Amino acid sequence: MSGQNTVTPNADGLVASINATKSRGLPPVHLWNPPFCGDLDMRIARDGTWFYEGTPIGRPGLVKMFSSILKREDGKYFLVTPVEKVGITVDDAPFVAIDFDVEGEGTAQTLKFVTQVEDEAVAGANHPIRVERDAQTGEPSPYVLIRSDLEALIDRKSFYRLVDLGVHHEGWFGVWSSGQFFGIIPSGELE
Repeated sequence: MSGQNTVTPNADGLVASINATKSRGLPPVHLWNPPFCGDLDMRIARDGTWFYEGTPIGRPGLVKMFSSILKREDGKYFLVTPVEKVGITVDDAPFVAIDFDVEGEGTAQTLKFVTQVEDEAVAGANHPIRVERDAQTGEPSPYVLIRSDLEALIDRKSFYRLVDLGVHHEGWFGVWSSGQFFGIIPSGELE
């Protein structure tokens, strides 16, 4: 056996690492490339609930802390600190957009989304909105990019509000934000 120390990843170790690197704003996870330490029994459900070892994490501050070190690489999700990288499971998107504010109107309109962990993003070229449709049911799943390849599923009430703001443009029904048009559904499918 080599002299390599193998430690099973756990949430307490991650919290200690996060606290050791505390700074204002989001940690620079894009700059960190530590060795992979294994998978952690942590899961983010489609509704945005975080689970650790099958139990919901009931402390919003802890969830917010973990979400600040979330990174996506090659379609997989990881919690990353300067010294370790652990895999977690994400059922759909890691965040849920629970509300948005509207400023302006028409092509000058801006939509500012907020997630369940209080991240904010103004939809536009750097934070696009996209809608996937289930192949069998046609059910829409709307998303907005929050940061660095991490999306938020737009919750149902917010999606209905988006639809209320929708307009037709170049054969699509959708919404404007920050001078960008985001198609929700082809106009012909609404008839």
